[in-house]
Amino acid sequence: MKLTGRIVISAMLVAALSSCHIYKKYELPEDNAVINQYRKALEAPVDSSSLGNLGWEQTFTDPQLQTLIRTALANNKDLDNARLNVEIAQAQLKGAKLSYFPSLAFAPNGGTASYGGSHMNWSYTLPLSASWEIDAFGKILNRKRAAEVGVQQAENYRCAVRSQIIGAVANTYYAIAALNMQLEVSNQTANLWEEQVKSMELMKQAARVNEAAVVQTRANYYAIRASIPDLEAAIHEAQNTMSLLLNTLPQTWPVTKDMKFTPPAELTAGVPMSYLAARPDVRAAENSFAMAYYATNSARANFYPSIVISAQGGFTNLVGGLITNPGKWFIQLAGSLTAPLFSRGQNIATLEAAKAQQQQALNNFQYTVLNASAEVSDALVAYSTNVRKAEMLGKQIDELEKSVDYTQQLLTLGQSTYLEVLTAQQGLLSAQLSEINSWHSQVSAMVSLYQALGGGR
Repeated sequence: MKLTGRIVISAMLVAALSSCHIYKKYELPEDNAVINQYRKALEAPVDSSSLGNLGWEQTFTDPQLQTLIRTALANNKDLDNARLNVEIAQAQLKGAKLSYFPSLAFAPNGGTASYGGSHMNWSYTLPLSASWEIDAFGKILNRKRAAEVGVQQAENYRCAVRSQIIGAVANTYYAIAALNMQLEVSNQTANLWEEQVKSMELMKQAARVNEAAVVQTRANYYAIRASIPDLEAAIHEAQNTMSLLLNTLPQTWPVTKDMKFTPPAELTAGVPMSYLAARPDVRAAENSFAMAYYATNSARANFYPSIVISAQGGFTNLVGGLITNPGKWFIQLAGSLTAPLFSRGQNIATLEAAKAQQQQALNNFQYTVLNASAEVSDALVAYSTNVRKAEMLGKQIDELEKSVDYTQQLLTLGQSTYLEVLTAQQGLLSAQLSEINSWHSQVSAMVSLYQALGGGR
């Protein structure tokens, strides 16, 4: 016992005199401008009304879309795997915490031997052994801290996957809606052009137009009809994508027919860093840096000795090489200190690699923060520009509808040519399809902004 106590006291003195920060808890670095902004954002009060902190039900208010999102969150296998990763990390943390406690083992054994025809005497031992590593140099501490961060990282990844699924369902939903609208416009335009072909044929019989007008009108009609199968195929593929997100067999999903979409919060040109700090991928990148920090601490701890206290006790009939019956109780205590003498070079290499990996994690963390800011900026610009674009396209469509009416009337009166009518109708169809595309881009930008700001709650 005295020897064990001396070993422990000596080891603790060495640790106290050491200048290594193997016990220091992870903190954000102070010599990085981007990370400093991130730190301030973490300390800022949370704005519960911001888009990044709203629940997805408050962002996507369409009842049909909400039903699909709930189904995806309940059935999607990627999200289920992310949840299982959280459970794995929690189990690893439990194992790291149990490292503080002694390990117990029960290993009964027995045997017999005979020499020169002597009588065979059975010997047996029923030992219960315990081994306890004293965490004098932070080896177990840093593993436990790294495991705690690992749980946080797994949870952040789960939130990121959840956000991606919500965004994917919303994007697919509105893509189907936009394609359906384009198909409806194309069918309506094709029907109008079919009537236009008949009108041109009648006007040709009345010598009001020539054969070229009829042929050109018919060609444009076929061109519109030829675009419809492509739209139908795209709708079919989008419906299958939705089925896959919902982890079900392919089927047709109902979507909105309304082009109205109101953003849930006021959008501004700039986004505070506090919004970005709420992003699960940003938090996960910080978790990776923290885990790399603790891995470096563990690599430093390898330079220090391991202190193990062991005890063994039980019942045996083998005492000092003699077999006695009945058996007797026994107990043994021991302490050991294992210092790395010839593995210093390997430990140095391990530490250098850990430091390099820590710097990589810091670089990735900083890039993730900058990338998050760029994604938010892109989504804001895309949303605002498509809002303005949709407004202009709406006005253009109003004018083109008037132009189609005027040119058709003038053609009937013989004051216009069939080319002017065709040009007006083609321009109207193009503007209508562009308006739908602009609406879809606007909604997609809103979904991207929702994800870029953290994916809500």
